[in-house]
Amino acid sequence: MSDINSQIMTALGTVIEPELHRDIVSLNMVRDLTVEGDTANFTIVLTTPACPLKDVFVERCDAAVIGTVPGINKLNIRWDSQVPTDRKIHGRLDVPIRSIVAVGSGKGGVGKSTVSTNLAVALAEAGARVGLIDADILNPNLPTMTGVGYGRPKVEDDKMVPIEAYGVKIMSTGFLTDPNKPMIMRGPMLHSAIRQFFIDVKWGELDYMIVDLPPGTGDAPLSLAQSFPLTGAIIVTQPQDVAVGDALRSAAMFETLNVPVLGIVENMAGDFFGSGGGEKLAAERDVPFLGRIPLDAEVRKGGDYGRPIVVSAPETSAGQAFQQLAETVAARISVVMLQSEGVIPLNIIG
Repeated sequence: MSDINSQIMTALGTVIEPELHRDIVSLNMVRDLTVEGDTANFTIVLTTPACPLKDVFVERCDAAVIGTVPGINKLNIRWDSQVPTDRKIHGRLDVPIRSIVAVGSGKGGVGKSTVSTNLAVALAEAGARVGLIDADILNPNLPTMTGVGYGRPKVEDDKMVPIEAYGVKIMSTGFLTDPNKPMIMRGPMLHSAIRQFFIDVKWGELDYMIVDLPPGTGDAPLSLAQSFPLTGAIIVTQPQDVAVGDALRSAAMFETLNVPVLGIVENMAGDFFGSGGGEKLAAERDVPFLGRIPLDAEVRKGGDYGRPIVVSAPETSAGQAFQQLAETVAARISVVMLQSEGVIPLNIIG
C-alpha cells in the first residue's frame, strides 16, 4: 500500500460505526481504495442494505480525511452491503441463511403477523434478500396478508419453491392444505412441519429469515428455538397491561432458551389502546425498545387485501414506522452478532 493510501486508511481508522461502536477499518468496511489526483475513491460495505446512516458516514469520513491527509481534497464514496453471517447458523444449517429472527408474542391479536409481514417487505425494499416463514402452522395468515393466496408451491430438485411477493420468499402451511378445513396436529407434527420449512424448501441465499410464530410459549416457538440457531427474537405487544404481561412471558421464554431478545415492538399504539406499555416492558427487561406502530385502519386494510402498508401507503405514519423498524432491527441484528462474537467477519463471507 502506498504512503498516501496508508495515510488515508489511518485517517479512516478514526471513523466509528455509529451502531457497532468500532472503527470502519478494523470492521473491514473500507474496500478498494484508490487515489486519483486530489480525490480518494473507496467503497464502504455496510452491514445491512437497510442502513439509514450514509450521511453520517460521509460527514465523518470527510472530517477524518480532508484537511488531515495532505493533497486529498475530495472523497468519492461508493456503497455496498454485506449482512454478516451468524456463526451459529454457519455449518449447522444446510441453507445459506445469514440470520434467523423469530417474531413472537404472548397472546393473539396483537398484530404479530402484521409486524412480521411489513418488517420482511421493508427489509426487501431496502435491498435485502428476505425469507418469511409462517410458523403459525395451525392458523396460517400470511398467504392472505401477503396477497399470494393459497396456491400450491412448485417443486424443483425435490424441494418446494417458496412463493414470492413484494421481493420476499414465503412459505406457509396455507400453501399445502385446504384453507376451509381445520388442521389438527400434535407437538411432534408441529416440530416436523417447522423443520421441513427450513430444510425442504429451495430458499436460495438469504440475508434475513423472518419467522412468524404462533402466539404464546407452546410447542411451535419451543421447537423452533431448540432446533434452529436463532439470531434473536422480536416480541410484539399492544400497549395495555394485559398484553404487556403476556409479552413478558414470551420474552422470558426466549431468554431461558438463550435466544437474544432483539427488542420490543409496541403495536396499535394510540388513543384507543393507549401507549407506553411496550417501552415500559423493554426497560423492565433491559432490552431495546424497537419502535411504536400507531393504530391505523390502513394497516388492517393492507392485511385484509394483501397489500402491506409499507407498499400501499408508505407515506403514512404507520408506513414510516414500519420502515424505521426495519432499519432498527437490521442494525440490532448486526450489534447482537458482534457483541456475542458469533459473527463471521465481513472479510471472509461471500
